[in-house]
Amino acid sequence: MRRVVVVGTSGSGKSTLARQLAKVLSVPHIELDELYWGPNWTVTSTPRFRDKVTAAMDASPGGWIMCGNYRIARDLIYPRADTIVWLDYPMREVFTRCLLRTLRRWWNDEQLWNGNHERLWTQFCSKDSLLLWVINTWRLRRREYPKMFGSDECRHMRVLRFRTPGATERWLRRISP
Repeated sequence: MRRVVVVGTSGSGKSTLARQLAKVLSVPHIELDELYWGPNWTVTSTPRFRDKVTAAMDASPGGWIMCGNYRIARDLIYPRADTIVWLDYPMREVFTRCLLRTLRRWWNDEQLWNGNHERLWTQFCSKDSLLLWVINTWRLRRREYPKMFGSDECRHMRVLRFRTPGATERWLRRISP
């Protein structure tokens, strides 16, 4: 397990687990959101994003832990990955986590990638709401991922599916030195 992709619905804890796993395995953590989102929440063009993803993987030939669900780069990432960790938590879990994280980030004026900050207006009153994104994508991911992980594209990878944070934490403790 040297090239791991952590996937799941927004708010499931992908970045947190990826950082922890990168530390345990002594490999870099690649945050796809950081590569995708520019200042003022500008979107990186698909060709530029794909170049950034490739460069990040090439810069870490000994392995990496990547987190994110970006379809536009799967064909670059999955052939190189040896493991997928799918955080498949219940809707109430991911929605609550996402809501609390949003409020914490706003309250603390936490800086995200490239100087971005979460705004409550966007999260509660906009079609760009991450909370709305969670509601709209949770069921889709549960339907899409089992099919994808059983496809030829993913047969070479070990797929680990965790349905509760407790199961994820126990697994991480087992593999920690």
